[in-house]
Amino acid sequence: MFPPSLIDKLAAAHRVVVLTGAGVSAESGIPTFRDAQTGIWSQYDPEQLATPQAFRQNPKLVWEWYAWRRELIDGAQPNPGHYALAEWPDLFPSFTLITQNVDGFHHLAGNKEVIELHGNLQRIKCVENGHVIPHWQELSGQPPACPHCGTLLRPDVVWFGETLPTRALITAVEASRTADVFFAVGTSALVQPAASLPVEAVERGALLVEINLQPTALTSWADFAFHAPSGTILPPLTRELASRRHPS
Repeated sequence: MFPPSLIDKLAAAHRVVVLTGAGVSAESGIPTFRDAQTGIWSQYDPEQLATPQAFRQNPKLVWEWYAWRRELIDGAQPNPGHYALAEWPDLFPSFTLITQNVDGFHHLAGNKEVIELHGNLQRIKCVENGHVIPHWQELSGQPPACPHCGTLLRPDVVWFGETLPTRALITAVEASRTADVFFAVGTSALVQPAASLPVEAVERGALLVEINLQPTALTSWADFAFHAPSGTILPPLTRELASRRHPS
């Protein structure tokens, strides 16, 4: 199923980086950001619901939309692609998992260290001081108040017009620049700055592997491209790598 040259290069790789995008979550039945504009939410543009300005103007509306998205995530489960990647830290001397997704499924599947570029819907933080609150009580659609400073709590995700978490971005860039092999999985390669990470890797000599349902802007850069679901590609690839890394 896989070219021997790819398996040989992966078996010899020391530093492997994987970037996952919305396509991986979609395989778990979670709609992409724009596909989530259905039902009562179809009348809203995503940028009307995912900005600091929108939250200031109508915190209840924004909070309710994100509460609805959390319900979608709560009704889904990690898929075979998530579980396959949870085995990769044991397959390489250095492994870095970077995600654009906010569902937390990589953690749920077993990855202990994940760089979450766009935050996590399962956390909230206060608008003033950034106090992160992992557990809270829903209050009839109203944003709760921070127990530390009393300001409103909001989803701990990156909104339009906001910068990515500095430490997460720096770590992701450094890992990409030193990668032997870089995987772009389920990402359209359009949203910056995440889209620049595989380019950073390739420009410094990394092998690029793309796994995505459709060709993207990255396909012409890729050494190997698999146009199929990650849940179809990653499990057998993981088994083959495990047999090479840890022969019985």
